[in-house]
Amino acid sequence: MSKQINDFQAIVVGAGHAGCEASLALARLGIKTIVFTVSVDSIAMMPCNPSIGGTSKGHLVREVDALGGQMGITIDETFIQSKMLNRSKGPAVHSLRAQADKKAYSQRMREIMESEENLTIRQGEVDEILVEGGIFKGIKTHTGVEYLADVCVLCTGTYLNSRCITGETSTYTGPNGLQAATHLSDSLKNLGLNLRRFKTGTPARMDGKTIDYEKMQPQYGDDPITPFSFTNLEKGIQKQQALCYLTYTNEKTHKIINDNIDRSPLFSGYIEGTGPRYCPSIEDKVVRFHDKERHQVFIEPEGLYTDEMYVGGMSSSLPEDVQMAMYATVPGLEHAKIVRNAYAIEYDCIDPLELNPSLELKKITGLFSAGQANGSSGYEEAAAQGIIAGINAARKITAKPPIIIGRSEGYIGVLIDDLVTKGTNEPYRMMTSRAEYRLLLRQDNADERLTPIGYEIGLISEERMQHLKEKMSRVDSEVSRMKETFVGDTNEVQSLLEKYESTPLNSGISLAELIKRPELDYEKISPIDKNRPLLSDEVKEEAQIRLRYEGYIERQKKQVEQALKLESRIIPDDIDYDKIESLRLEARQKLKDISPKTIGQASRISGVSPADISVLQIYIKTI
Repeated sequence: MSKQINDFQAIVVGAGHAGCEASLALARLGIKTIVFTVSVDSIAMMPCNPSIGGTSKGHLVREVDALGGQMGITIDETFIQSKMLNRSKGPAVHSLRAQADKKAYSQRMREIMESEENLTIRQGEVDEILVEGGIFKGIKTHTGVEYLADVCVLCTGTYLNSRCITGETSTYTGPNGLQAATHLSDSLKNLGLNLRRFKTGTPARMDGKTIDYEKMQPQYGDDPITPFSFTNLEKGIQKQQALCYLTYTNEKTHKIINDNIDRSPLFSGYIEGTGPRYCPSIEDKVVRFHDKERHQVFIEPEGLYTDEMYVGGMSSSLPEDVQMAMYATVPGLEHAKIVRNAYAIEYDCIDPLELNPSLELKKITGLFSAGQANGSSGYEEAAAQGIIAGINAARKITAKPPIIIGRSEGYIGVLIDDLVTKGTNEPYRMMTSRAEYRLLLRQDNADERLTPIGYEIGLISEERMQHLKEKMSRVDSEVSRMKETFVGDTNEVQSLLEKYESTPLNSGISLAELIKRPELDYEKISPIDKNRPLLSDEVKEEAQIRLRYEGYIERQKKQVEQALKLESRIIPDDIDYDKIESLRLEARQKLKDISPKTIGQASRISGVSPADISVLQIYIKTI
């Protein structure tokens, strides 16, 4: 008989970015938790790009932080360059991105987890999920030991039955040559779960001493630096930043790729998994965008401890000899030496349509799943799912209802709703265009939207909640003051408007109206704002956004109100769609497969038409 251990309430399988957030959320909510990892040295590892954040992904990190998660705090402690992207565009798409010191980030996250009172870290491979009567009971390790618990969160990343591929060569390992999880896939299939085979990739790493940076364009970080975590102040995280560089592919690069495309496992059929459309390999870019003369290549440091440089934008699975020739055509990389080859990695993941919006498996009570195990891509998407799965696993134990972030409340809500309602046929990547209420879901106001929820859950302290209330009070006061403060057509005012080529005044105008002019902003009108209070940068930014985009914000709020009416209409759990005769066959099948919780969720299912929704609503009123 297998040895059984019954010391824990919760089990987390995997200690990547999803696993870290899930296990920390559980432990901080008082749940005695054990997290399994194939290697303790791989905790919060970054096997691909050495960065956190980016377009829309920065929103997710801010939201994880607003709920009481760890990723934003850790990257603030370990970044080596930071930049706010899309500043030339509106605030809805401003996104923070920080270059990470990979080793320092991983070490710091491990330190945080090791110091958590209710959390135990265990190196070992999980082979089997133990289930009785559709209820999770525990896991079985490769060494035959059974760990029993009330709940489990699967955060297996890209390790499930994984295979790394370079050209005609493949090795059955996880990322960076780490041990793969070779048995758990069979256990999940035996439990009746539908698995997908996905693929992602990573570029080569170069020896920085052999790169000619004079041929590249230096890329500088921001000054001042904006923190990810709302617990940090700008002045507290300023530091000297590392340089990144920009270069480009060219006709020579593309010719080498095209001449060897038959040797690419991506096109020869050797790779079985589906790759990400929005983060394609360089050979995929060259084939799909054959009219483009060049593609961007970012040269980014892996950390301050090493000379290794990441070749962003040139992920590949081409054979090693082709890689060497291809990279050598890029300006600055002519004589660069490869430290690690580029490779593709295939792995198994769960069809996210198997999940409830709480991230609990529909078929197995007490079993949750998060991150790339659900078919998503990216560290940030993983962390976002991880904290929600961890929270809801804890609430399952304490008999509390799950926390569901709505599409109008956060990018986290959009991410999870897309996965569990629409599913995905490729590694899912978050994008600002997926969020229909993105002007309300800005990265700057993530605390306003989600910190009250984190406080209610128990992950946000009283002190932090009080700080948010004080901040929002200052924002409200400043917005009111700007609306109530008027200036006239004095020489001083007209002179300032002339300076910024703004239309002169014929009568008095409020500062709130003045700040809406695109050529002006909060700081530019400061000389004529005589009674301006001393405010923090975050308060000034929030006040300015509210004033400048007031009409658009109000319009989106009205759209949200209409949408919430559908979200509030609950679909009974025991509904029998086969009894609704007027439903089209496709709609009936999709509704049965996905089992939406609300009319709003049902309306977003592909293949369910507005007419089907009307029929469904009428039927529900009759039962």
